[in-house]
Amino acid sequence: MEQIVNFLWGPWTFFVLMGTGILFTIWSKFVQFRAVTHGIQVTRGVYDSPDDPGAINHFQALSAALSATVGLGNIGGVAMAIALGGPGSLFWMWVVGFLGMAIKTVEVSLAMMYRNIDDPDNPHGGAMWVIDKTLGAHDGWRRTLGKFLAYFFCFTLLISTMTGGNMFQAWNVGEIMNVYFGVPQIASGIVMALVVGMVIVGGIKRIGDFAGKIVPLMCAMYVLAGLAVLAMNIGTIPSMLALIVKSAFTPAAAGGAFVGVGVYTAFQIGLQRALFSNEAGQGSAPIAHAAAKTDEPVREGIVAGLEPLIDTILICTLTALVIMCTGTWNRDAIGEIKGPVVITEQAGKAVFTAPASVSSLPELASWEKWQPGSQIFVLVEVPGAKPEDAWKRDKVYGTIVAGQTAGGDHIEWGALPVGARLLTQADGQPDKSVFRNFVGASLTGHAFDRAFPGLGKWLISAAALLFAISTMISWSYYGEQGVVYMFNGKGIMLYKIIFLVGTVVAPVLISTDRELGILADFGTGWMLWANIPIILGMGYLAIRELKVYFRKLDSGEFKAHKPLNPWSK
Repeated sequence: MEQIVNFLWGPWTFFVLMGTGILFTIWSKFVQFRAVTHGIQVTRGVYDSPDDPGAINHFQALSAALSATVGLGNIGGVAMAIALGGPGSLFWMWVVGFLGMAIKTVEVSLAMMYRNIDDPDNPHGGAMWVIDKTLGAHDGWRRTLGKFLAYFFCFTLLISTMTGGNMFQAWNVGEIMNVYFGVPQIASGIVMALVVGMVIVGGIKRIGDFAGKIVPLMCAMYVLAGLAVLAMNIGTIPSMLALIVKSAFTPAAAGGAFVGVGVYTAFQIGLQRALFSNEAGQGSAPIAHAAAKTDEPVREGIVAGLEPLIDTILICTLTALVIMCTGTWNRDAIGEIKGPVVITEQAGKAVFTAPASVSSLPELASWEKWQPGSQIFVLVEVPGAKPEDAWKRDKVYGTIVAGQTAGGDHIEWGALPVGARLLTQADGQPDKSVFRNFVGASLTGHAFDRAFPGLGKWLISAAALLFAISTMISWSYYGEQGVVYMFNGKGIMLYKIIFLVGTVVAPVLISTDRELGILADFGTGWMLWANIPIILGMGYLAIRELKVYFRKLDSGEFKAHKPLNPWSK
């Protein structure tokens, strides 16, 4: 799977994604600024009419789409970006966020223009319907190609639904609950499956109603806590912002728990995590927006342009600054391992040997404790790919495993590349410093704990649970629409059962942040490559409609109503 991910996310991917964003930004005359002004008016219901076709209003459609994007990508995904790509990755997340506003406006406008409203109260939309009603409407080879592209998109949609939209979310919650409360990860999966199952059986109306209430609440709760942390560290914010920009163009040096990365790694990870977070160009959000009540297709596209702004430029930045300003990303070791630590060569492999007893580890803070599933790591040096390359830092991970004998819990250490060696201290002695490993959302929780001891345990647990459930609910609907198109509405119940089974098993199938990242990027990458050709080929249709719409808007042709209550159905 890792080789497939490397291919899907090769250098060409970033140039295509960035190029698409730049193209639509210029072609639409910087529609991002219209999204900030006119998009907010539309969301408030200024132009709503109860007679418009659709199932949910603009606010609920935006909330449903945001419930899929504002999720653990903002908590866990950003933490992974900073941990693996350094501060510079956030800069590239900003770039993708800004360009993504134009991409999302175009792709949602297309979905609205070609949605299926045979049943006005239960419309269907997305890239599969766009290509079906454009290229697929012709005869001969164009119809065959259109059907192939539509089915291929649905296939990648189901892959992304099960990986990033489901298993990534379930694993992060399972990790958080295990780290803070010792809850077995399988138990967390079962609880989430039950909650998600109760909502998704009600269809898009229940999903929109749920999202319209829970998304504003969870965003407000998380933002207020983040602002409180930044207020405590306000003096460090300017230097952190400067570091973000600097690290985007120069290598980030190793320090503390951070092993150091090059510019391309920051660029690559920033784009991956931004796309996973705001989904611009992925083709998922148009499916939720297609259910919105409106008689002007591009109007909903303009509303959708707000999503990358809220998701990436605002909330992801807040998370990153909390992690950086508290010193969590390059934190110091929690202490040293008690006892001898050596790396030996055995049968052509590097073997890390250290005391197996948990008592050899330093004590934790009063609100934490070592327990089965807890992870640690020790920094080592590994040789470069070529003999002339410099040595670089890496991590050897250890996991606390439940004891099956009288010996109790013990530590099992992971594999190392051949040639790895321990770091050395100033006095020449081996460096036995050990770090607590925080993966995804748990790293963000640790950042809050460093500011307000014990806060991360409750805040991130609650936020992660709400974010994950809302994301999984929306993504379950996305996948369902793929099933509807491919099988004419048959097999929906079987699909929902498979989705919920994935929720249960995900927390016990993944063990490291690397595995988690590969899983998320696998689904996102496939879906991106299925969707980008469609919006590039058909984007001119949306741009043409956008120009007509703005001409009518500027001439006062649209009747503005009194703002409606966005919480109403």
